[in-house]
Amino acid sequence: MTAIETKEELAKEFSGIKYILTSGMRSRLLLAVYENPKNLDELRKELRKPSATILHGLKELETINLIRKVQKYYELTSNGFLLTTNMVKLIENWYALNKNKLYWNSHDLTGIPDKFLKEIYLLKNAEYVTSTTSDLSNAFNTYIKFISNAKTLKIILPIYSENHFKHLIKLLNDNKLKKLELIVSEEILDSIKENDLFKRELINNNKVKIRCVKKRLKIFLTYSDDFMSLTLFFKDGHYDDSQILIAEDKNALKWAENLLRNFARR
Repeated sequence: MTAIETKEELAKEFSGIKYILTSGMRSRLLLAVYENPKNLDELRKELRKPSATILHGLKELETINLIRKVQKYYELTSNGFLLTTNMVKLIENWYALNKNKLYWNSHDLTGIPDKFLKEIYLLKNAEYVTSTTSDLSNAFNTYIKFISNAKTLKIILPIYSENHFKHLIKLLNDNKLKKLELIVSEEILDSIKENDLFKRELINNNKVKIRCVKKRLKIFLTYSDDFMSLTLFFKDGHYDDSQILIAEDKNALKWAENLLRNFARR
């Protein structure tokens, strides 16, 4: 498919999506029957609209094969289910971005593959932690608190930070951290090798596995069985250690785990 054909196809799809999203009633009806079929009385109670308004919206959605009536109940067709699923993702993406808009707007997102940017909604429950003028180390200290309770850690590490390495080594030596996996660039790995302490405690440590990638890394991602955290660079290329996203829910952990696998395959 050529770029022109792709744009034409997108234009056609957009007109269909626009038809749904520009109508509050059509959108709400799709969402109302997304998980379970409902009859007219149930829809009227949930949407708090008169029967005539609801029936008009249902008729429009039936005409374009998004909803069908089975006996007295209205349910999504296969097309309706696919469209509504993506509509839910769009709404959740919007919520996740808007919830932490200061974080997303001020950072370079080019280090996150497009596939995972489209799934930002999985981070909708992430907590935004920032340092302040009265507590410049708040974000870092919060991060250390989380990794100190982890048994295993997998980290995409885009920076050479002696402070981070020393904390990880202490956790390993205290036997709190049982397994550590690092994904670093060639430049970072070379710097680790030049430091005798880090070379001995990290490279020559049976608990540690280091994967090296050729491409420069632009995200600092940490994943364990219990939490994930994400730190990014400013748009001018400087690393930002003052702001961090931390989440503990299963959706965020799934997002982080899949992203780590993506980088590990490089």
